[in-house]
Amino acid sequence: MKTYTNTGSKDTRSGFGDGLTELGRTNPNVVALCADLIGSLKMNQFIEENPERFFQIGIAEANMMGIAAGLTIGGKIPFTGTFANFSTGRVYDQIRQSIAYSDKNVKICASHAGLTLGEDGATHQILEDIGLMKMLPGMTVINTCDYNQTKAATIAIADHDGPVYLRFGRPKVANFTPADQKFEIGKALHLQDGKDVTIVATGHLVWEALEAAKVLNEKGISAEVINIHTIKPLDANAIIESVKKTKCVVTAEEHNKLGGLGESVSRILSQNQPTPQEFVATDDTFGESGTPAQLMEKYGLNAEAIVKACEKVVKRK
Repeated sequence: MKTYTNTGSKDTRSGFGDGLTELGRTNPNVVALCADLIGSLKMNQFIEENPERFFQIGIAEANMMGIAAGLTIGGKIPFTGTFANFSTGRVYDQIRQSIAYSDKNVKICASHAGLTLGEDGATHQILEDIGLMKMLPGMTVINTCDYNQTKAATIAIADHDGPVYLRFGRPKVANFTPADQKFEIGKALHLQDGKDVTIVATGHLVWEALEAAKVLNEKGISAEVINIHTIKPLDANAIIESVKKTKCVVTAEEHNKLGGLGESVSRILSQNQPTPQEFVATDDTFGESGTPAQLMEKYGLNAEAIVKACEKVVKRK
């Protein structure tokens, strides 16, 4: 069984900030916009090195999206930065009309996604943003799992022609993917071989899936783990081929089970490989205030919940 090592917990938003800084040094067309959350989005270094390529829009997220769309007309590659809630729900009409409809090359970079922004509470948390964004025609949706992957994804999306939603988080989480990884949009990462159950995980739940696989192995259940960093376009072949072998699947995400990764996987499997599936996700609910660890436990988004889901789905084969 392959093992992964946490090389030192880091926040994924710092991966975004460091990736953006590197882009500032290598791609003169990259510009950044922020809605009064420079520190939270870790944009300070980019601004220090490229003050003429940064636009502080203030608490006017809708305006930020419109300005970003306009900047693309002159050949710029704008990266917008604010919380996931304000990057999607607050400005959905502007994204739909000004960015997605006309296929503008805007990179919508969203921090503090899911439950794990914690103590800021339900009004700042968002658990439906993946669903909102994946339904927009032409929108690429990426949800990274650790610091290294977030940095690599930030750099990679600058070369992708078209709108992108890049989703990451606030807390420090395990950093376990290679620092020199090549990030390929739409290509799932096969982390662990297994024969009894497939675990398809995204974002913060990828590390939890690996931890769950270790527990399952001790219980005599061999789990295959797939890291889905790109939810749209989804790597259907990777999922189908794995499930052909294991005959059951568990999807794990820090998102509402309605509209997220799990439903995308269900659609693919129902059309190609009907399979028993269990969902590790929030159950059609808003969040609440609490520490990230408390919330992930209460809402069943951790390794323990994944183990239970795997044990359940294996019995359904």
